[in-house]
Order: sequence, then structure tokens, then C-alpha cells
Amino acid sequence: MSESPSPTRPTTPAPRSRARMLELVFPKDTNYLGTAFGGFVLSLMDKAASVAAVRHARGAVVTARMDGVDFHVPIRVGDAVALDARVVKVGRSSMTIQVDVFRENMASGEQQLATTGFFVFVAVDEHGKPRPVPPLADDEGGAEADDRP
Repeated sequence: MSESPSPTRPTTPAPRSRARMLELVFPKDTNYLGTAFGGFVLSLMDKAASVAAVRHARGAVVTARMDGVDFHVPIRVGDAVALDARVVKVGRSSMTIQVDVFRENMASGEQQLATTGFFVFVAVDEHGKPRPVPPLADDEGGAEADDRP
């Protein structure tokens, strides 16, 4: 059963060209050293980037390229993975999304940049053909005061 918006509970719009996610690292997500599989982290990054791309394009998108993914420090079992994805560049139908991944010690709340990468998405219509995307707003695409998720 879905609830309709209530005057006492106002709705707020989601960020248009950004997405933030938090995930926990379990043993099934790690290698024999107890660190997160690279493919697990890439999957989370692709997911966060796709949310930012869909929000910006206001519709369906497909991943076109993963580019320049750098793993800085290992993420271990029990860490939280905080992802921050934001559209940093747009073309006619494509968008470049920067994804920063932080490993977080949940007890202390300390975060450390663990992985960074860039993903290119293309907006598509109902026939799977590229379609135009809106330009970045003036306040989007650059570094923001709060860069952590």
C-alpha cells in the first residue's frame, strides 16, 4: 500500500546529477586476504554512477565505458563503502560521472578515499537509440564544499 504525500511530510527532490550510496563489506565480497574484490567495488561504482546518470538524463541510460579506475587502499571485511557519484561532464547524449569510493570505519566514522573512477553513460530512448541530455547546471560538475558522502 503506497502513501500519498502528506502536507505534514513534505517531499524534497533528489539531487539532479548526483548519487550517494553506502554498502557494507561482508566475507562473500572479499578475496582470501579479506579485502574487497575489485569486481565487487566496480559493480557498486557502476550502480552509483548509473543512478547519477539516470537522474541527470531523466530517463534510461547505458554504461558505455569505465575509465581510469584507481584503487588506492584496500577495503576490508567490516568496512562500510561510501560512494559519491556525480556528473562532471556532458556531451550531446553522453555523460561522464566521477565516482569516489571511501572506506569507512563505522565505529570511528573515519573515511579514507579508497578508489576513484570515471564512467561514461549514454542516454537512450525507448528504441535504444542515443538521445540528448540536458547541460550541467552552473552549480554542478565541479568540486563541492562537502565532497564526502
